Amino acid sequence: MRNFVLLIAVFSIGIAQAQKIADPRPFANSITEEGLKKHLYTVASKDFEGRETATEGQRKAATYIENNFKSLGLKPGNKDNYQLYYPVYQDSVTSASIQINNSTFQLNEDFAVNASANYSATIYGSEIVFAGYGISDSTHDDYQGLDVKGKIVLVLDGLPSGQLQSQIRNRSFNPYGKQDAAQKNGAAAVLVIQENFPRKNDGNKGRMYLNGFKKVNRPNTFYVSEKIAKAIMGDDYQGKSNAHPQPKSYMSDVMLQFMKETVHLQSSDVLGFLEGTDLKDEIVVVSAHYDHLGKRDTVIYYGADDDGSGTVSILEIAEAFSKAKAAGKGPRRSILFLANSGEEKGLWGSEYYSNHPTYPLDKTTVDLNIDMIGRIDDTRKKGDSTNYVYVVGDDKLSSDLKVISEGQNKKYSKLELDYKFNDPKDPQRIYYRSDHFNFAQKGVPIIFYYDGMLDADYHKPTDTPDKINYDVMAKRAKLVFYTAWEMANRNDMLKRDIPLN
Repeated sequence: MRNFVLLIAVFSIGIAQAQKIADPRPFANSITEEGLKKHLYTVASKDFEGRETATEGQRKAATYIENNFKSLGLKPGNKDNYQLYYPVYQDSVTSASIQINNSTFQLNEDFAVNASANYSATIYGSEIVFAGYGISDSTHDDYQGLDVKGKIVLVLDGLPSGQLQSQIRNRSFNPYGKQDAAQKNGAAAVLVIQENFPRKNDGNKGRMYLNGFKKVNRPNTFYVSEKIAKAIMGDDYQGKSNAHPQPKSYMSDVMLQFMKETVHLQSSDVLGFLEGTDLKDEIVVVSAHYDHLGKRDTVIYYGADDDGSGTVSILEIAEAFSKAKAAGKGPRRSILFLANSGEEKGLWGSEYYSNHPTYPLDKTTVDLNIDMIGRIDDTRKKGDSTNYVYVVGDDKLSSDLKVISEGQNKKYSKLELDYKFNDPKDPQRIYYRSDHFNFAQKGVPIIFYYDGMLDADYHKPTDTPDKINYDVMAKRAKLVFYTAWEMANRNDMLKRDIPLN
């Protein structure tokens, strides 16, 4: 009896492994130009105000995506919640001033500050050390022989005259590099001399940021006018006309005052989950970011291609998989449709998900990420401009990726797959610039789909839905669907046999 049962079990397993994957084409046909267009004219509308992270426009977009996931019968991807929330912080300057020998200087008239880079403090000093350009690395050290511990440092902005950026380590000459150099040498605060004062009062709000608790607090830094430089240095100040400024200490009574308040905001990723069948504990992720740049004053940055196109594509792909499941042809693996926010701020949403995954990353077979697939790259001079997509990352992490991608494309989509951005020397570093990269860093194989449109409308208010090539976009979305279909139904998870570079 036992042997008989064992034979049946082996026979059943053999049948399951030999079963044919269902034809995906009837379900892919639900991905239409009309459906994509309808969604995009909503997502990239005036009502959503450019969908900037941690704003009302982003929250409206999140609700729209969540409601669509619900209407398709997808389950919440974060336990009982369709949204995965994460904290966002923003600082506002409440007061700031500089006094030098009892003369008071005004914010934006005579100096500027970075609200998020400084901490609330009032610093008094009687000795100011001029340290040239404030650069200190293995190639150039303005601090050599100087004692600046506990003192206020005054430095010039930028690089020494005639010196190329390539001659100094990249980060050393930017504002953060100057802060790091001052901190390394023990300075209490930094004054960086800049031009172009007075400046527009922008409300003194800092940029949003993700990590409220800093590992390192740099010295408070004030970007000061030449008027302030002369108040400290007198006739010694020669601006950048002095190619080799000499370090010197100046005895002046200086008060640096900076106060801010920190507002705790919130943003979210939106997660829709379609449960698989016999391999439901393994996950295919289809992702896109739904945030954009928001609005500046009354000007809206609509973000139709970036990345409204990816957002609405995952809605249409989710619908296709939902129809397949309703017809009894649902995927073997589960599929997580992941709409990220915070991408434009620095891949925040995907970073948060990859550090707090709702499904194990070791059981996540792939992330197929869509970021800009609605336009045509005007700089592409080869092939058919109406029938291509840039495929990025399929040569990394898994040797299965390219085989499956090219196989599904040859069988169904017949697009020209352009691998331009797989070049390790790609000057735009496209591989590192969208949400898939946070999955790749965790070892999850990825493919990134992209139209190459870093041209006239990129990150401008003119990225609008009327400029989208909906026929091309539908072809590209279908390729992602076909690729996800194969990866969700094949017997094995994708190999992870190529080290991450």
